[in-house]
Amino acid sequence: MPITIPKDLPAGDLLKKEKIFIMDEVRARTQDIRPLNILILNLMPEKEKTELQLLRLLGNTPLQVNITFLRTSTYQSKHVSSYHLEHFYTVFDEVKNRRFDGMIITGAPVEKMAFEDVDYWEELTKIMEWTKTNVTSTLHICWGAQAALYYHFGIGKFELPEKCFGVFQHQCFAPMTKLVRGFDEIFQAPHSRYTDVSREAIEHHPDLQLISVSEEGAPFIIMSENGKNIMITGHLEYDATTLADEYARDRKKGLGTAIPKNYFPNNDFNERPLHTWRSHSYLLFSNWLNYYVYQETPYQW
Repeated sequence: MPITIPKDLPAGDLLKKEKIFIMDEVRARTQDIRPLNILILNLMPEKEKTELQLLRLLGNTPLQVNITFLRTSTYQSKHVSSYHLEHFYTVFDEVKNRRFDGMIITGAPVEKMAFEDVDYWEELTKIMEWTKTNVTSTLHICWGAQAALYYHFGIGKFELPEKCFGVFQHQCFAPMTKLVRGFDEIFQAPHSRYTDVSREAIEHHPDLQLISVSEEGAPFIIMSENGKNIMITGHLEYDATTLADEYARDRKKGLGTAIPKNYFPNNDFNERPLHTWRSHSYLLFSNWLNYYVYQETPYQW
């Protein structure tokens, strides 16, 4: 079944070339079917890249999925045109009276800042509070995961001695959990962050389940007991070359970022990296949509 996206969204042409079944919102209105309504709060600076990454994964399901893109009204992104934002995105005031089956809150390049110092923090807290009653399940990614852990569960973040950057092995603690059904016991996933959260605090929180940790013992997949909030501290949605693009960007800025670990073949940034986490990315998003959105959301919202 298709994902339904705004008509003329640039990502649509690329998804068609990848043979991913998409349908624009005009045609979708003629379908006699109850689709899943997914809201995506895209906080990433290069929004079009993130749109493509997420839509590709959400399209790998037998369910029809309607997508609504959300932006902050208290902060204007500098890396995407105002036309794109105005044409394809909405703001919270325009959807706050609606209910959604699922929501995704992405990462954001603000993790070194205190949460309260982020320009749109107050707006984000209103949105996260709203999800308690208006969204069946919310998937939080990277900084979005840290924000959720802080707001919903009182677990803060701390800065790392150096950037966690590369592709790491992860252990799956709870293979029978529906979110990771079909996962291998050891799998790969990319990370790109300067901060982390306490594994001990998560393990001792009565409302949280730690499902997966990295080879260095850092929390990776965390879930509230009812699946209402799911936190992913890395970037399973990344393309094969996303970390390479970030590394090139950091080098251009003179940040002294070390080469991503376990990423480039022969540790040579001139070689094309392999997409070693692709299958688990598709599986996680498919499991989330099936078990925590489709099977949990009421037919009539």
